[in-house]
Amino acid sequence: MPRGKIRAKLRRSHLYTFGCVRPTTTDEFPNPLHGPGFSRTVYCNQPLVHEKNSLFYCRNNVSTTKYNIITFFPKALFEQFRRVANIYFLLAACLSVSSISPFSPMSMIAPLVFVVGLSMAKEGLEDFGRFLQDVKVNGRKASIHKGDGIFGPRSWQNIMVGDIIKVEKDQFFPSDLLLLSSSYEDGICYVETMNLDGETNLKVKRCLEATLSLDNDKAFEGFSGTIHCEDPNPNLYTFVGNFEYENQVYALDPSQILLRDSKLRNTDYIYGVVIFPGHDSKVMQNSTKSPSKRSTIEKKMDYIIYALFTVLILISFISSIGFVAKTKYQVTKWWYLRPDNIEDQYNPRKILLAGMSHLITALILYGYLIPISLYVSIEIVKVLQATFINKDIHMYDEVTGTPANARTSNLNEELGQVDTILSDKTGTLTCNQMDFLKCSIAGTAYGVRASEVELAAAKQMASDVEDQDSDLSNFPMSKSNTPSKKVTAGEEIELETIVTSKVDEDQKPPIKGFGFEDNRLINCNWLNEPYADVLLMYFRILAVCHTAIPDLNEEIDSITYEAESPDEGAFLVAAREFGFEFYKRTQSTVVVHERFAASGQVVEREYKILNLLDFTSKRKRMSVIVRDEEGSIILFCKGADSIIFDRLSKNGKQYLEATTKHLNEYGEAGLRTLALAYRKLDEQEFSDWNNEFQEAKTAVGPDREATLERLSDIIERELILVGATAVEDKLQKGVPQCIDKLAQAGLKIWVLTGDKMETAINIGFACSLLRQGMKQICITLPNSDSLTNDIKEVIKSNILNQITNASQMIRLNKDPHAAFALIIEGKTLTYALEDDVKHHFLGLAVDCASVICCRVSPKQKAMVTRLVKQGTGKTTLAIGDGANDVGMIQEADIGVGISGVEGMQVSG
Repeated sequence: MPRGKIRAKLRRSHLYTFGCVRPTTTDEFPNPLHGPGFSRTVYCNQPLVHEKNSLFYCRNNVSTTKYNIITFFPKALFEQFRRVANIYFLLAACLSVSSISPFSPMSMIAPLVFVVGLSMAKEGLEDFGRFLQDVKVNGRKASIHKGDGIFGPRSWQNIMVGDIIKVEKDQFFPSDLLLLSSSYEDGICYVETMNLDGETNLKVKRCLEATLSLDNDKAFEGFSGTIHCEDPNPNLYTFVGNFEYENQVYALDPSQILLRDSKLRNTDYIYGVVIFPGHDSKVMQNSTKSPSKRSTIEKKMDYIIYALFTVLILISFISSIGFVAKTKYQVTKWWYLRPDNIEDQYNPRKILLAGMSHLITALILYGYLIPISLYVSIEIVKVLQATFINKDIHMYDEVTGTPANARTSNLNEELGQVDTILSDKTGTLTCNQMDFLKCSIAGTAYGVRASEVELAAAKQMASDVEDQDSDLSNFPMSKSNTPSKKVTAGEEIELETIVTSKVDEDQKPPIKGFGFEDNRLINCNWLNEPYADVLLMYFRILAVCHTAIPDLNEEIDSITYEAESPDEGAFLVAAREFGFEFYKRTQSTVVVHERFAASGQVVEREYKILNLLDFTSKRKRMSVIVRDEEGSIILFCKGADSIIFDRLSKNGKQYLEATTKHLNEYGEAGLRTLALAYRKLDEQEFSDWNNEFQEAKTAVGPDREATLERLSDIIERELILVGATAVEDKLQKGVPQCIDKLAQAGLKIWVLTGDKMETAINIGFACSLLRQGMKQICITLPNSDSLTNDIKEVIKSNILNQITNASQMIRLNKDPHAAFALIIEGKTLTYALEDDVKHHFLGLAVDCASVICCRVSPKQKAMVTRLVKQGTGKTTLAIGDGANDVGMIQEADIGVGISGVEGMQVSG
């Protein structure tokens, strides 16, 4: 059976409540779009109609170059003559043409042409590399509807607004598309957005129910429709529009939009209509033209040139004064100069003209005080440095075969001047690969393997003990009385556990997503634990409470999981290793293979899905209501511990104290945690609730979401706590050591991430950005419920007060070794970046050793980078891997775009 067929039979809309359930559509026009910002009209399957209606939209070709054939010469010349030295040499070259020049014109013009020409050639060569990359992208082929239900290949650059495109599995979307249908019968598809946001987890997109039938080439033979939507804009996560089709009007939202440079995954094909092509696409709207950056040394050289030019004028002026005096009083006595037929530049009767002529001659004669050869040397050195960077074997990615690529050599010397590094997190510091590491079940902690944070802490403590031992060795103390001996023994035990763990790991192949080590739960040993019934419930929650789909590879007889998040994938891998393998999903059931004996005997158990309440950032939890084979109705729930703990019943808090203790320990170890709970439902209670819930799901109106949330809140109460999970987001290789060395060198490191605060803090510990004992300063929004009049000003005043108090606390701290970390989230940052607050915020941030900005938008990343660059006046370096990092990278003095496993957008 082909791989896609297993999944194609599933209707994912049955698994979703809030995001994917489609309310019925009325004939009434929903949210009429008109006015500024909403003027775009797209005639589907009729691309030539737009020009007839005077709608001149751009085509799909893109250009990321700084120059073109027409603009290269003037723009490149402008770039060269931004240098003060080149202006001086141009002036000297012009003067050398005159008759009073002491040198031939060629001796001045040739070096200038050589230097400027060499620099322009270097710029042109670097830009030609960008041009070749653009040609490669624009020349990709896409399958376009050519009429009569026939699709054929066409270059990306020739795609037009309104074209119908068929995109197949593992292909990139050539433009921003409206999803019309897919190979799945309910019109969903999986999209990988790592080129946009650096995230490897797949996003689920869904088409309108009205276009589900357009699932084959012939269906588009007479297809037509009209889209009214917003104008091109850089907002990656929003879209507003309407779709007129078959005398009905349907509201569009971001869940139907497929963005350029995203990739279709785990879906055989999709059909879509082009809305925003080329530079109108959201990803291109986010990328600005390549900025012209000048290094600090180059700017300083301008000031040096000013100083040398001043000295040159002074010397020439003094020389001219002496010449004027000599000419006026002595030339008439020098008969051999023929005073009766003297040239103007030596004529004592035209002394002013003679003085000016000599001044010009002196400027040319002494002009070598400003060495043009210095610029030649610097340009050659920069080109060679860029070549060495491109050939550096330590910056070569063996997995993808991608070498380093210095897109410009103008900033090489800036790498040694960096003061502040601003980095993205996901895909830059971390691999976005989750490993199930530890768990707490029935108040008992399981998992002996150390996290990267614990390893770093153990090494640091061992280092401190060694230093202590070396200090104590200078004192005449008997070994039996040495206090450090006990500490050392303790450290040896801890380090021995870690080393043993590593040895065991070497003995068996690693399992992706599963780093758990504890024989009490492996190979069905959990049956011997005191609370085996609680352990059983825990494993069933892991195996059933999710929205993933299994992908069976029959060739190697293995199952992989298509999960919406890496965390969910890690939970399913863990459940499988514990003996509870999620095997199959249908429209209304989940099948789990449960193993209760080490011999491998498997029991197939089926759970009927009655409802699924999906995870959102607002709810911070997800639940699934199932009926098991015994007929019992059970609600499985997982979510943030703060949310789950508030919903426990009186009888469900038996393990609360122990679980809370373990969660705190996991948090200190830099792990991401979730709490797991369940509730058994009475038949009548569920029936009454379900009737009301189904009615709310199919309702149309502004209160629909609020009603669904209220009903979900009702059923997700009186829970019984089972335990908690702890997963580790694996860091990129060498990140903690790198950050530690950069910190020792005095560089300040800022992390700008879209993740929530708790996750960012955990990763901060894992990568040594945050350390044990470091005091955290969290700037947060006040409770809006307590605000009455002029909310914005009150919030701003509150944030300014927090910043002021934190700055004062740092100044009053007497401990010279105290370190502070500033943590702020996106909504708070909006106020902190306003003109009357931003300098206070920057002052506080500069005083802190580390800064973490959470839930930040791409625009905020760029604004923070600009604030640091302009506010400190020091060199900044930005690192990122997604389209949301492009603004930050272009704003910084030096930008490093990471390509390879994660995104590639910034590398362009």
